[in-house]
Amino acid sequence: MYKASFNNRKSPFYTALRGEVDRYFSENRIKPTGNWNLYLKSFTFLILLVYLYIQLVFFTPVWWIAIPMCIIFGFNAAFIGFNIMHDGCHGSYSEKKWLNEIMGLSLNLLGSDATLWKTKHNVVHHTYTNIDGLDADITQTALLRFAPSQKHLKIHKFQHLYAPLLYGLITFSWIFEADFTKYFSKKVLGTPIRDMSPREHIAFWASKVLYFFFYIILPIYMLGFLPFLIGFLTMNLTLGLVIAIVFQLAHVVEITEFEDATRSNIKIEEEWAIHQIKTTANFATNNALISWFLGGLNFQVEHHLFPKISHVHYPQIQKIVREVCDQFQVEYRVYPTMWAAVRSHFRLLRSLGNGMKLTPSL
Repeated sequence: MYKASFNNRKSPFYTALRGEVDRYFSENRIKPTGNWNLYLKSFTFLILLVYLYIQLVFFTPVWWIAIPMCIIFGFNAAFIGFNIMHDGCHGSYSEKKWLNEIMGLSLNLLGSDATLWKTKHNVVHHTYTNIDGLDADITQTALLRFAPSQKHLKIHKFQHLYAPLLYGLITFSWIFEADFTKYFSKKVLGTPIRDMSPREHIAFWASKVLYFFFYIILPIYMLGFLPFLIGFLTMNLTLGLVIAIVFQLAHVVEITEFEDATRSNIKIEEEWAIHQIKTTANFATNNALISWFLGGLNFQVEHHLFPKISHVHYPQIQKIVREVCDQFQVEYRVYPTMWAAVRSHFRLLRSLGNGMKLTPSL
């Protein structure tokens, strides 16, 4: 695996930006971690998860009510990932480390593993955003071409049509294959996973056993195989599609840039923070409802620059980021609506499917 490095010797842009953001929290006497808004959302989504599970498994309604409930279950599980797990795994949910760990483990409720995800997301993706060969988020499967430097296959011509189906299968990969591959190989796309503690090993295996029991064995016992299968597929296809679409809108869109580290080591001439802005896009930042449900993931620029700051502060932080970007003449990338970002993502998939190549840097 090749390497990528950044020109971080002085980092004038990030130094100025970090100073302004620190001043904001200091002058307003607020903590950069979560607040009542986050705690209210956490309570709401977790209670709804328990309620939906009990209703579907133990008091199963007729199919024309149960199926919409399974769809709602999938959306709610995604919201838990966006709001609770994401902040918890980044250590921004609370000042208390133990609370961050517990909230991060909400990912294990969805069938994956928080410890493995931290390496894949916090370390690999956040460091090497949109660098082909290093960023595992743009190297999912040979059936999807997410970067202009990736190998082009004939089937990619149709990827903008079949991508939603593959997105829906993401959680099945977590549950049955991808997590075990990372666990036993101890790597994420060539990046080593640090040695897991005994507690983390126990959490991995215990959560897998509990997931299989509560999401597969018990529902089959209570409902029978066919009703279980319909509900399980409906819930997971919804969850996978929602998670994949939201995360793809941050990086695999027309206004973001890509780098290629599949053929040699590369040196990126800009500092890391500017690379983050060039490879990341926001969307619908003026839509409070979308921001609430998506856990601020429509503010991906701010998140990539300040992953230790809770998403509840991103609307205020955005103003500072845009001002500093203007000062340093760095283009701030944002789509006005979520629908505009969705359309851009699928237009890019179509362009990549037609053989779009990486434009050489000038």
